[in-house]
Amino acid sequence: MQHLPMPVDDESAIEDERRRVESSLRLGAIDVGRSLWRELLMSLAADLSELDMSLVELATIYAADRRETLTVGEIGELIGRSPSATSRIISALERRGLVRRREEVADRRQRTLEVTADGKSLLARVDGARAEEFLSIVRPLPAAERALVAMGVAALSTHAMTRRGRLIKARS
Repeated sequence: MQHLPMPVDDESAIEDERRRVESSLRLGAIDVGRSLWRELLMSLAADLSELDMSLVELATIYAADRRETLTVGEIGELIGRSPSATSRIISALERRGLVRRREEVADRRQRTLEVTADGKSLLARVDGARAEEFLSIVRPLPAAERALVAMGVAALSTHAMTRRGRLIKARS
């Protein structure tokens, strides 16, 4: 006697398969993402060592290099440091000539931060090194996969959100 498979709810089976594939893709993406992140991070760590700079110092310069003017307190919020810790970081960056504090005209108690020409040059160097590291990972991919990466980067550049839920805008 031949056993026939029991009828399966097609929608349920399709949904189960979708979940299985999605889970597999997510795990694969996590592995690939982690490998990519590791390579980019190791390269950044080497560059920061060469620059004799910490990640939080670099983050401070990036935070200050925005369209809008930020106070020292606002920069502290962005980098997750207390006002006193942020002030010490900024003082160290000022001594290196990478940033400059300015007294606000409207409220002389407030200090804003601007990135100096040397600071902008440093950011350009770091950005160039990160872009080159990323491209060195992407270049060996087949053309069709490089096109997918390019589309993904383009989508991220127009739709990426900050951790606080604001749209990240490209500098103009």
